Amino acid sequence: MNPMSRRFFFRFAVWVAAFGLAIGSFSANSQDNSKRGRKYKSPPPTSRIVVTILRDASGKPIENASVIFHPMEGEKDKGNMELKSNEDGKAVIDVLPIGDTVRLQIIAKGFQTYGQDFKIDKPEMPIEVRMKRPGEQYSIYKPGEGARKPDADKGGDAPKDKPKPDSQPQTN
Repeated sequence: MNPMSRRFFFRFAVWVAAFGLAIGSFSANSQDNSKRGRKYKSPPPTSRIVVTILRDASGKPIENASVIFHPMEGEKDKGNMELKSNEDGKAVIDVLPIGDTVRLQIIAKGFQTYGQDFKIDKPEMPIEVRMKRPGEQYSIYKPGEGARKPDADKGGDAPKDKPKPDSQPQTN
């Protein structure tokens, strides 16, 4: 083969390939897509929730607190997602759909556990939580408001208006 025929053959092959690609792309666009499986359904819009955890007494952020989100379906829990608060006391989540209800639970070492339900109704929801130190526990062994004496149930202290069993009856 001489160089002239090789060049002609190469140009002809390139032209046929380009023509084939053009025809193939036109026929691909003209296919009927109405019977090609399920239709795409876009996910619902989500809300960006920023939870800020602060100490109640000083207002300083609490780092490394567990922030647990329980998405609710009626009264049923659909699972949970747990995050940790950063050094600013913040935890951010942006996958919960608008219109859902979420139960927020926060657990931090040395603080009372926090829990509350929230209705997600805005695209941006800032939530600030002030964590309190645990209060004193109720005890039956310490005298105080509402506390019972431990001997009262066992008959250790007799009521004052009744005479003691070994004493003499009173005469009027």
